[in-house]
Amino acid sequence: MDGDEAAAQSLLFSQVHFVIVQSQSLKLSDAEALTKLLVDNGAQEHSLPGPNGKISLKEITHIISATPDFVEYDAATDALKSVVKPDWVTASVAKGRLANPRSYSPDPRLYFSGLVLCCADIPEGDKDAIMGGVLATGGLYSSSVTKSVTHMVALTMEHEKCQTVLKKDLKCKIVLPHWFDDCMRIGKRLDEDPYMLPDPDVLHLNSSDPIPETKRIDLQGASSTQPSDLPRFLDSNRSNTRRVDVFNAKKVMLCNDLNIGSHLRGTIEDLINHSGGTVTSTVHRADMLICQYRESPDYRIASRAQKEVGNLAWLYYLITYNSWVSPMKRLLYYPISDRGLPGFNKFRISLSNYNGEARVYLENLAIAAGGAFTRTMKEDNTHLITAHQYSEKCDAAKEWNINMVNHLWLEESYAKWQIQTLSNPRYTYFPPRTNLSEVVGQTPIDRNAMERYFFSPGTVDESEGSEARRLDAHALQQHDQDSGPPGSSQDFVPYRTRPGGGTPSAPRSHIMNGPMRTPATTRIVIDGKENETPSTTSSRGAKDRAAAKLHDQAADIALYEKEKKRIGGVIFGGRRQTSEDAVSNGSRKRSNSKEEVIAHGGHGRDKKRSKTNKLPPPAMRLLLTGYKGWEKNGKKEAEDKSRLRDLGVLVVQDPTHCTHLASPSIVRTKKFVCALARAPMVISTDFVDDCLAKEEWREPEDYLLNDPAGEQRLGFKLSEAVSRAKIHRGQLLRGMPIYCTETVKGGFDVYKAIIEANGGKCLLYRARAGSVAGSRAGGQDEDVDAMDTDEPEYLYLITGNTPVEMALWPKFRQMVQGTGKLPRIVQTDWLLNSALRQELHWEDVYELKEDAVDNDQ
Repeated sequence: MDGDEAAAQSLLFSQVHFVIVQSQSLKLSDAEALTKLLVDNGAQEHSLPGPNGKISLKEITHIISATPDFVEYDAATDALKSVVKPDWVTASVAKGRLANPRSYSPDPRLYFSGLVLCCADIPEGDKDAIMGGVLATGGLYSSSVTKSVTHMVALTMEHEKCQTVLKKDLKCKIVLPHWFDDCMRIGKRLDEDPYMLPDPDVLHLNSSDPIPETKRIDLQGASSTQPSDLPRFLDSNRSNTRRVDVFNAKKVMLCNDLNIGSHLRGTIEDLINHSGGTVTSTVHRADMLICQYRESPDYRIASRAQKEVGNLAWLYYLITYNSWVSPMKRLLYYPISDRGLPGFNKFRISLSNYNGEARVYLENLAIAAGGAFTRTMKEDNTHLITAHQYSEKCDAAKEWNINMVNHLWLEESYAKWQIQTLSNPRYTYFPPRTNLSEVVGQTPIDRNAMERYFFSPGTVDESEGSEARRLDAHALQQHDQDSGPPGSSQDFVPYRTRPGGGTPSAPRSHIMNGPMRTPATTRIVIDGKENETPSTTSSRGAKDRAAAKLHDQAADIALYEKEKKRIGGVIFGGRRQTSEDAVSNGSRKRSNSKEEVIAHGGHGRDKKRSKTNKLPPPAMRLLLTGYKGWEKNGKKEAEDKSRLRDLGVLVVQDPTHCTHLASPSIVRTKKFVCALARAPMVISTDFVDDCLAKEEWREPEDYLLNDPAGEQRLGFKLSEAVSRAKIHRGQLLRGMPIYCTETVKGGFDVYKAIIEANGGKCLLYRARAGSVAGSRAGGQDEDVDAMDTDEPEYLYLITGNTPVEMALWPKFRQMVQGTGKLPRIVQTDWLLNSALRQELHWEDVYELKEDAVDNDQ
């Protein structure tokens, strides 16, 4: 028996092909010890080709790294490769089975990764909420006290679990549930000290007691886009003898918009060349682009080609620490916009309770966003950004009615390149005894936002790309070697300002106010040649794309013209389309009810009254589905909605905005299933009828939906599903990629909405190469033992059984092979029933197989 156990232990990592990424947190000696442990237990090592070599993702299954700071991190997660911390190896060996890689992910978004929580004297409802929250953010939950538990959540020290921690002297922090609640509100992991029992500061100290300051040494070098202090290796004669490995085999381009002197530029180039890299003068040959502004053509070309693009502060970091880090990790490592964030120039911002590098960082960030920063606060200031609420400026802000927010509002507005709404409670919440300086600088750049606003294919005309290529070709003819004189592929050309101050194009329905015309040719002034004929080398392709785009807009244009003719117009009249959201038994049924696309409280019938008597905020945001009271009667629908609004009931259509869901019974419609993920109060449509009949507010608790027949037919309890939805908070399928065929019954868009409402990622499957999606980032309500199982993970394909769809099944299975997952081809009932139950429910009848389909036919 001992021999069998030894053989099983030796095969523990037999399916693991790994590579180890060294960093400041993972030294060579530790990496060698991990390698020996893995290889001794059956794993196969894939070494890096060199000190700065690229990781080949084709054959490996696991990347072991203490941080996400390596070049291939995003590509690895997109390719379903497991990126884990070194602790994953030792934890797997200790348990005798492969640990759950998600619990050891270095992903900074999973801020509870590596934590194991246990609850003591916490009420059951709160315990369920804590369990769901910690699992969703990368941690684990244990129902019993073990050596692996890192945090005990308790109200007092008297509970037996807390006494066990003390008696066994476990390395476990005993904290109030307030700590978990504040972490979830802010979306960051906060310091536990103010919340630790037996004497937590949050319960005993007064608000007048000073909150300790937090020094952020790690922000040095990342607090400005144009650092004034040079790296000491560039400010000495030793630069020619020091080697920086991050530049090895890299081609680096220094843009002209950096505004650095010729001596400093030459020193940097010598350092790059001495370190095994080369300096190039053309962006098409570069691996790394160093520039200051996002409006330069070089920036757009490099970004579209997915090259590394950073500014001078990022370059100095690489030189100083000789360690690679993504330029998107810190907001001020990334090039800025010389026009600023649209609309931000109206803001006058002041700071309070931030100090040191954190204060300098936020000052420069506000300026980079285009706002005006003032060291002293006056009544004309619009925003006060503060780390807590206790200072003279905070008292004055309350008196002068100045918006008081934390730094997350500024960081996320800049990262997403869109001014965030102040109604988001994350931006106006201040933990009672916490200085939020401790979480400054943890927000990364949103790459999707950068692509959408700065280098998407539609943000620049083809003629500009042709011109850039022409100038690059000219530069290549004059420089036979990449080590020639430094410079950009062309002089810096400010990006052509769009109408409206450079904001992105408006949606189609907002720009169709006049007859459509062929867009005017873009005019780019280069070297004063205003009348130079623009390049037409790509005009045929541009025309084809324009024709295709116009064809896609045809339906929207026709609908818009139709809506303009209706009384009330587009804005007040709403969009009257027959909803097609009913899905039952895998088929789509048309619902005859007509509902507004967006309801904000404005109604055509009472326009005059609403100007003089503004209604108070609604007490209920109601989503209706399956309601027959307004069938084929649009006029009655509009009047009844206005009457309901007078009673405090706002009828909405977006499931994400509803607080209550009304239906005559449990139905498998798009609205019902999507809304259930938000845990609304589910009531009967009798509530609407009684409110209208009696012209008074009715208590919704008296109208809770009771449908025993529907519960028996579908095999679940509605009340239990709502309780589970409160725990999941719309994250039942968090980060889970689910494929769906284009011709599935019910429509791809219906299932896409259901999957996204539950936190998943819906992907259209057409059997194209390279369509494998990223791995799941979320989790279920499981404890440690349930999470750390060796059960296989699945990739799902939702499909019908038509011949066209069945032809995709073998290709889907082939695509999933080699990803460490197993394919599951399922019918739509699996998704609908799981979303209704609010738990991943599996029955063998959901799976589709060719032989079973052939027998049925």
